[in-house]
Amino acid sequence: MVEDPRMRSCSNPELTRRYASSGKVVKRVIWVILLVLCPALVASAKSIHAGLGHKKVHLGGVRLEIFTYRPTICTPSSLLLVLHGSHRSAESYRDDARPLADALCAIEVAPLFDERRFPTWRYQKGGIVQAGSLLPPAEWTGNLLLILINWVRKSEGQPQLPYYLIGHAAGAQFLSRFAAFIPNTAQRIVIANPSTYVLPDLEVKAPFGLKGVYPAEGREAALQNYLAQPVTILLGQEDLGENDQDESVLAREQGGNRYERGLNTFHAAQALAQARGPATGAWSRCQAWRTTPETCSLPLKHSLP
Repeated sequence: MVEDPRMRSCSNPELTRRYASSGKVVKRVIWVILLVLCPALVASAKSIHAGLGHKKVHLGGVRLEIFTYRPTICTPSSLLLVLHGSHRSAESYRDDARPLADALCAIEVAPLFDERRFPTWRYQKGGIVQAGSLLPPAEWTGNLLLILINWVRKSEGQPQLPYYLIGHAAGAQFLSRFAAFIPNTAQRIVIANPSTYVLPDLEVKAPFGLKGVYPAEGREAALQNYLAQPVTILLGQEDLGENDQDESVLAREQGGNRYERGLNTFHAAQALAQARGPATGAWSRCQAWRTTPETCSLPLKHSLP
């Protein structure tokens, strides 16, 4: 059996050294995400042009700016969506994730959710609730990701193109709401260092839990679906500060800092999944003092499907 060269790039020692020693937090996070997503990507795609790109697309009545990258060293076989943090720097996130796209041989798309149209309630919190009122599901921001995914699939002529999502900080908050509330077929959803999560709890109000969103007869199924999502929570054990951290009452109930909140959310999901049977839970977790490949590769080997 011939070894896929893309799989060799996943363990490339030069790439490992470069990103393990990088002082930039986003780059360290990107390398750990590479370890999460490395297993198994295969063949074919075309349309977003080779190299770096930038365009505006119309998605369900919303015009969205996207930054793209198409590897030139292989034929892409999947889609990687990268969700930016609170500084809304989609272009730099795209740039930082390029080695990841190369190693996975994936088309990369980093959408820009500008602060004017997508303030905290609509981006970080997913547009589920505004001023205490639940919005219609059709208005939830996560739907735009599905429309964007379908746009890429159509432009590539690959209606079944598999996709992976990674989000850091504010983008990770958004992906927590996406995983909880938006039916999807993601291969992996990596939630890295967010300020808040959707707890797998039917008694905590949305968008911090699942309460108030589903009718009585659909509540258990919604919780079950959330637990079954291919979520990886990525945590830094040094992430103990409170800079740009949500300090609302429901956020503080999740923990005192990002690290505590991530642990608490993961342990809650793990306990529920174990109580409901081995086929229920699909979440995994990676944590380290710093997000480097050496410290995270072992737990990821045990947590990947």
